[in-house]
Amino acid sequence: MSACVPARADSTRTKHVHPPHSPPPGGPRRFRVAGADVSAAIAVFLIALPLSLGIALATGAPLQAGLVAAAVGGIVAGRIGGCPLQVSGPAAGLTVVTADLIQHYGWRTTCAITVFAGIAQLGLGCLRVARTALAVSPAIVHGMLAGIGVTIAVAQLHIVLGGTPQSSVPDNLVALPAQLADVHPADLAVSVLTLALLLLWPRVPGRAGQILGKLPAALIAVAGATAVAALTGLSLPKVDLPSWSSHALASLPEGPVLGLVAAVLTTTLVCSVQSLLGAVAVDKLVSARPALTGRVGRSDLDRELLGQGAANIVSGSLGGLPIAGVAVRSSANVAAGAVSRNSTMLHGVLVVIAALLMVPALELIPLASLAALVMAVGLKMVSLNHIRTVTRHREVLVYAVTTGGVVFLGVLEGVALGIAVAVGVALHRLTRTRITHDDLEGVHHVHVRGQLTFLAVPRLSRVLHQVPHEAHAVVELDGSFMDHAAYETLQDWQKTHTAHGGLVDITGRRPGTRISEPAEVDGCRCRPWTPWRNHQCERPPQPKAPAPGTDRQAATGGSPGSGSSPDGSASTTAHPNASRATGPSRAPGATDGLLKTELARGISAFHRNTAPLMRRELARLAREGQQPSQLFLTCADSRVVTSMITSSGPGDLFVVRNVGNLVPLPGEESGDDSVAAAIEYAVDVLKVRSITVCGHSGCGAMQALLGTDPGGARTPLQRWLRHGLPSLERMPADGDRDGDGEADQDGRARPRLAGRAPADTAERLCLANVVQQLEHLRAHESVARALGAGDLELHGMYFHVGEAQSYLLSEDADGGVFELVREPHPTV
Repeated sequence: MSACVPARADSTRTKHVHPPHSPPPGGPRRFRVAGADVSAAIAVFLIALPLSLGIALATGAPLQAGLVAAAVGGIVAGRIGGCPLQVSGPAAGLTVVTADLIQHYGWRTTCAITVFAGIAQLGLGCLRVARTALAVSPAIVHGMLAGIGVTIAVAQLHIVLGGTPQSSVPDNLVALPAQLADVHPADLAVSVLTLALLLLWPRVPGRAGQILGKLPAALIAVAGATAVAALTGLSLPKVDLPSWSSHALASLPEGPVLGLVAAVLTTTLVCSVQSLLGAVAVDKLVSARPALTGRVGRSDLDRELLGQGAANIVSGSLGGLPIAGVAVRSSANVAAGAVSRNSTMLHGVLVVIAALLMVPALELIPLASLAALVMAVGLKMVSLNHIRTVTRHREVLVYAVTTGGVVFLGVLEGVALGIAVAVGVALHRLTRTRITHDDLEGVHHVHVRGQLTFLAVPRLSRVLHQVPHEAHAVVELDGSFMDHAAYETLQDWQKTHTAHGGLVDITGRRPGTRISEPAEVDGCRCRPWTPWRNHQCERPPQPKAPAPGTDRQAATGGSPGSGSSPDGSASTTAHPNASRATGPSRAPGATDGLLKTELARGISAFHRNTAPLMRRELARLAREGQQPSQLFLTCADSRVVTSMITSSGPGDLFVVRNVGNLVPLPGEESGDDSVAAAIEYAVDVLKVRSITVCGHSGCGAMQALLGTDPGGARTPLQRWLRHGLPSLERMPADGDRDGDGEADQDGRARPRLAGRAPADTAERLCLANVVQQLEHLRAHESVARALGAGDLELHGMYFHVGEAQSYLLSEDADGGVFELVREPHPTV
């Protein structure tokens, strides 16, 4: 128990001082309740009052026990619990358990069982095992709630018809024909009126419906039925609240020890699971709520267990029903705009006031009306949405077995059956693997769906040997586990198939994932070291096959027809499909099909691996709109990954990319409105605080600009590169070739790198181009206006691709110096 006690600071050793330059702390803070919490508490109270009485009626407990549980759940669980906005009280999910306990052990022993269940919850909270309860399959939880809902609805149907329910669902079903033959018209009429008001009240059309819809339908249904019964003088069984002086409290439990232990465990299980799942659901509702008026923290599930345990101890001691988190009241609390646990606690105080001062009014409520209300709640627990969900995930068998077990055997037995079936289904899926073979335009696709274990090796081997020798094969592993036997089978077959002249691609959950030894198979030495990497493989030269792209002028990546990279280093890099040119010939559309497959695989990998991590942040950006901090203008070169080299996340950068990171001057006849429009939008609408022009090494646009023929034909690329001619003039061919920053022949200093001379003329042009495009930026009206107001900064940047190093332009020297951005030294 000591683990639950927070450590206290030693007052003789710890001094509490207020920060300097701040006023001294004032007197004790006054307790204040936000207006949103007050309105939310009233809304929840109006729902909780009739439901608490109805659940007490359904369990066979004294009706006052429902009010006691509602008050204790609001005050105690609301104050101690770890989910600020979850409302606790007598829950419909506990109705069957409590009714069974009352029938077997009596009311006073049931209260004692509630106390012991609360103690067990305290122990679980101290052990910090709350999240273990979330490991239970949702199909089991939904099936348990559905079974409880069916049990409630069948039992309350007898009260709706004017009779008395039996102890179990089979008995109630057997007695239903006789009850239908002996219907009490008054009870049925009040029940039908209650159900009609409950169904129609939220659907009142027009502006009147918007105003009246703020009142809870449960309160209106019970109040309307009560008013009609009182005005018409119907003779009906009504709520009977005896004097609080005769209220029954807990006593020492009586009965067989094993039965009492099972009862405590069942109550603990149902209360805990329902409360923890409710807390998780409340977190989702709070995160989806727009325009929060106050910040609400996420739930502490272990503390929530402690709060529920304390509430059950108090409720059982005072003669109340077992307590758990209630979905209906919690969702109403969140929807009403509650911002703290004060709303939950205030709702409990209102229940206490009503129990003490509103007894005459409560005793006018017909029991048939409460039974109809609880029956509707039970039917809602059989959620069609849950059924569709478990069907989509192929867990309908677990759901059906759990539901049937709860209905015909009991809650604990039904949950145990559901767990057993869920384990069996999981084992079946683990051993069930589907392996298919398709021939698509000469490419043989072997698709393995499921877990690949030694049990599937015979089938895998049989399908792999159906692939002809010297054929191109793609083995797609759509599963998360592969044992050693399957690994060796795949690897041995791959080596044999490759030795016969065939080609093999083994892909996993990520595109390009390979399980083979890279140095031995197909010459591939790459590793799936990051999920975003462009899958490039270093391969030995292929003299029989021309390198792809040799007849293409490189505009953004490198020089044409050469075997070197744009920054001058030797390279044998090729696409993974490049080596396939030496293999068997394929149909003309085969390459396009493979590329489309790679695109689909990449998108699928994003949906599976990355989207779940980004969905919440992207959803926030979708709600709030884009608010980037800077405009990043860079080249269209595929190797310049803007978010990576700036460590930026989604929404941080407004990126404009074009060939050569050029900024055309405004007003020119050959100007380009797309770049100018992006600049104007970023500065005037998005209010970015900085603009960065980023050049890079090995820029194909700069190389093409150096070789521009003034009298040649004007292709679209050459027309675009005219915007870079001022950069070429800034760096004359006979200028400062040594890169020392001294004046060139025209008297102007040139931009340079700090610490070394530019590698070649192309690099000098890249540096000059960055400085020149910054001057073009200043000529734009929106940029000049923002610079004059001090709302905008301009930055120049140079990224060396081969070194993975970034340089920032410094204006400390004439012409500008690109300083290397270094790791800051830690301070002691």
